[in-house]
Amino acid sequence: MPPKRTEKIPLSLSRRERQIVEILYRAGRATAAEIHEQMTDAPTYTTVRGLLRVLEQKGHVAHEEDGVRYVYFPVAPKGATGASVLAHVVGTFFGGSPSQAMAALLGSTKSLSEEEIERLSRIVREAKKERKA
Repeated sequence: MPPKRTEKIPLSLSRRERQIVEILYRAGRATAAEIHEQMTDAPTYTTVRGLLRVLEQKGHVAHEEDGVRYVYFPVAPKGATGASVLAHVVGTFFGGSPSQAMAALLGSTKSLSEEEIERLSRIVREAKKERKA
């Protein structure tokens, strides 16, 4: 069972580390060999094992022993990691402006359901309230 993590995960992942974490979120659990197979333009198997050790030291993944194999799994909830990655994207590509990021996202979306529009409106209202407080 993975250890519980509730704090925000800092974005400290290289491109390859992010690729490994994405594979683990999709698979749930995987060995280094299985991860290596799924990587695009994969580095060596030894490099993948080294990256898994680094990810474990950083607290992003953990492993369980299954005989002689290590089976890896993500530690942080997917939403927490996603929020961290999104914050990085907003900072890098939108000058730290959530409104510019939201405009780009909404501009690329074909249509929003009434539920989605209401949820977004509620988030904006709550942000306004927090700002006044």
